[in-house]
Amino acid sequence: MSLRILAEPIVRAALLEDLGRAGDITTDAVVAADAEIDAAIAARQPGCLAGLDVALMAFELLDPSLELTRLCDDGARVERGQKVARIRGRARPVLAAERTALNLLCRLSGVATATRQLADAIGNHKAKIVCTRKTTPGLRILEKEAVRLGGGANHRFGLDDAMLIKDNHVAMAGGVRPALQRAKAAAGHLVKIELEVDTLDQLAEALDEGIDAVLLDNMDPPTLRLAVEMVAGRAITEASGRITRETVPTIAAAGVDLISSGWITHSAPILDLGLDTD
Repeated sequence: MSLRILAEPIVRAALLEDLGRAGDITTDAVVAADAEIDAAIAARQPGCLAGLDVALMAFELLDPSLELTRLCDDGARVERGQKVARIRGRARPVLAAERTALNLLCRLSGVATATRQLADAIGNHKAKIVCTRKTTPGLRILEKEAVRLGGGANHRFGLDDAMLIKDNHVAMAGGVRPALQRAKAAAGHLVKIELEVDTLDQLAEALDEGIDAVLLDNMDPPTLRLAVEMVAGRAITEASGRITRETVPTIAAAGVDLISSGWITHSAPILDLGLDTD
């Protein structure tokens, strides 16, 4: 229910963007007002489904009387040609909402599919794939849900979730130790602090000062293994940089807790789904 409350303004805004001031003038001109439609949303390629509830909301907002039937659950693996939902009722609102619904569904399913590919590539290693703040403006809550549906986990939802001290923060503060000391002085008792480190020397300094999590940035697998040994369970370890299906198994084998990827949200290709009428 909470996701629906957060998602509805996004879907409304997308519909308003598409319908403009006069609505779907093509459909209104070509399709009779009393025309009925029986349609299905089907996958054009295999992948992981995400955003179906959001897509169906687009149809529902234009016509609450439509009969909407979910044939798959979000998070399910789908095959080419598989039908994921059926829509019956007045044709005009279905055709008017079609592109908005599919834009959201294809985009979010693409994010889930990319996440699923990385999660599958990790195998039996303990690491989890996590997303970043490199999301489409306005779609973050939906894309992060798609990551979760694809077998990943969520990092920060925003700058106010937790403290992540990055290289520019360290440079402006004058080093790792003063950056951490300032962060600890300002953080509330429930706020976690993570520090991005590029070298093992920075990591040693952070561990000496005390830290909740360390972001091991662009370290090669041998260095990652040394970093995990240095941490020895005293902090959560997160690897980032150059994360692909080919590199992620080796990175996971280094023993890190988390592997963060911006690609799964900022560059994942869509999963192609379409609306077919019977």
